[in-house]
Amino acid sequence: MKKWIAAVSLTLSVSALAACSDEEASEVVVSTNAGDITKEELYEEMKTTVGEQALQMMVLEQILQDKYSVSEEEVDAELEAMKEQYGGQEQFDMILSQQGYTEETFRDTIKLNRLQEKALIEDVEVTDEEVQQKYDQMQKEVNARHILVQDEETALEVKQQLEDGADFAELAKEYSTEPAAQETGGELGFFSAGEMDPAFEEAAFSLEPNVISEPIESSFGWHIIEVTETREAEIAGFDEMKDEIEHDLKLAKADQTQASAMIQDLMKEADIDIKDEDLSSTFEAFLSQPEEQPAAEESEDTES
Repeated sequence: MKKWIAAVSLTLSVSALAACSDEEASEVVVSTNAGDITKEELYEEMKTTVGEQALQMMVLEQILQDKYSVSEEEVDAELEAMKEQYGGQEQFDMILSQQGYTEETFRDTIKLNRLQEKALIEDVEVTDEEVQQKYDQMQKEVNARHILVQDEETALEVKQQLEDGADFAELAKEYSTEPAAQETGGELGFFSAGEMDPAFEEAAFSLEPNVISEPIESSFGWHIIEVTETREAEIAGFDEMKDEIEHDLKLAKADQTQASAMIQDLMKEADIDIKDEDLSSTFEAFLSQPEEQPAAEESEDTES
């Protein structure tokens, strides 16, 4: 599950309460022999505990929906892909239920995530050649194993031992920082393009079978990779997958560090006017950040 699920779910709850009329606000939501709790009381409590976080997410979603669109087909496609990833409808429903969500509320989460992605990649460009190359890669699956370590020096040491005839699985159990390596000996099984860290994937798909890679740095550390087998993958036609591939390539190219700045700019452009004084400080972090100042120029005077 992605970390933004909880925040989005909170926005849905607070949104429903915030939209109530005075009559609805006084409606009793829980009644006990000790007294009643109204919608207004529940709203006030939720406002205190999760109000600012929820309001930020609600406003962001509203702003994004005003500038970008996500179709039901896009949401359906991602939802079906996640069901397959988690082992089918029954397993997926169980995971959602454990987290306190329904498929419908999770659809809202997917939509918000897609809106944020579209904002992030709006100015990112990819070429037709890059899309075609990625599709060509997706037509192949590789069966690989790896040893993951923390630094290049250790990776070079592992590679030398492999070249000297050491057993790959035993070295994986000894050196790899991946917990599963103790059970798998570093085996990853078959995978296709788009399933692994981009740097790892690029190296794996460029290797010939039974060739030990040079140390490869990814977001997880340093890898020594060996592809043991390749096979043809069963995928849809190019025209069916072109848009999805283009989206994924742009997302991979996007500067993730700019996400906060992008959100700040969107908030400033929205002319936010908060009517509830209790929530007046909600957007201070977004609207009051000073603009980046140019670095002070060094004095041209030097001591003789």
